[in-house]
Amino acid sequence: MAFRVETVILGPETAQYAGEGQAQIGVAAIAESARQAEALGFDGVTTPEAGHDPFLPLAIAAEHTRRITLGTNVAIAFPRSPMATAQVAWDLQRLSGGRFRLGLGSQVKAHNERRYAAPWSAAPGPRMREYIQCLRAMWKSFQDGKNPEYFKGEHYQFTLLPPFFNPGPIEHPHVPIDLAAVNRYMARTAGELCDGLRLHPIASFRYAREVILPAIAEGARKAGRSPSEIELIAAPFLATGENEAGVAAAKQALKQHIAFYASTPTYHSVLEFHGWMDVAEKLHRLSREGKWKEMPAVVRDDMLEEWAVIATWDRLAQTLAERCRGFAGTLLLDLPPALRRDEARVREIVRALQQA
Repeated sequence: MAFRVETVILGPETAQYAGEGQAQIGVAAIAESARQAEALGFDGVTTPEAGHDPFLPLAIAAEHTRRITLGTNVAIAFPRSPMATAQVAWDLQRLSGGRFRLGLGSQVKAHNERRYAAPWSAAPGPRMREYIQCLRAMWKSFQDGKNPEYFKGEHYQFTLLPPFFNPGPIEHPHVPIDLAAVNRYMARTAGELCDGLRLHPIASFRYAREVILPAIAEGARKAGRSPSEIELIAAPFLATGENEAGVAAAKQALKQHIAFYASTPTYHSVLEFHGWMDVAEKLHRLSREGKWKEMPAVVRDDMLEEWAVIATWDRLAQTLAERCRGFAGTLLLDLPPALRRDEARVREIVRALQQA
């Protein structure tokens, strides 16, 4: 099974997960990161919404690449109106020559209300379903302004598009939507309405196979689609180093990343699946107390085995393929800085996965 292979630019490093802030990056560095990813053979790059806007860097990346796909991983939907998202996605699709993929996620209630200062008006699942339907109606209307396709739902309504405000048709009007999912409802929605599902790394390999894949299939059947039409994009946690000592250090750093996500109640369905709710509750309590640096000690090595691909650099491609074969078509590699600097090694890993 050959994999598509993506990577991330502007991704958070360990210090950011530990509450120590994040590095700043300029336009030239974004352009160079995108060019480098394409030169190394990656099939796509993605940008997160982890303190910065996820769309703006992709406009820079579009100008400095020719082949790779460009995706948000992920843009938070509800603080943006569907029209705001539809417009920027349409523009990026045009600027990139059809290489843009819109990755969407809901985030959690507290972050929507308290960080984004946006209303949380309904349960996220049904609201996201309408959000996607509304986007599709807007894009169809952009492409054929004489025959607009309006949308009326419980949460969103789109019933007006004067010619003055229509951006007009583009060469590649189908904008792929990849929905971020950890829980069953979002996975079913991805199966029914989307092109792909971006699996959050907090979803363990066993959870993905036993919970997420059946939910995707259920949604696909509802829409009369084959589950194979939905691309599952896995972004597994990686604990990798040049040698065994490097792997040991990477495992400790990775526990900081995992603890950050596992402290969030929205993701506790995964920990409950594994019988780890005592750990989930302790991590949540520590996060509320701001004790970020104490949290990694709560993540046990046996838990790390369930979540992460653990391997030296020379075995990374083989181990990734073994763990992800049969359920993921695309792999997103968020590689550690030391490995990213070894371009020959990265090129070799990417090629091996594409030929696996």
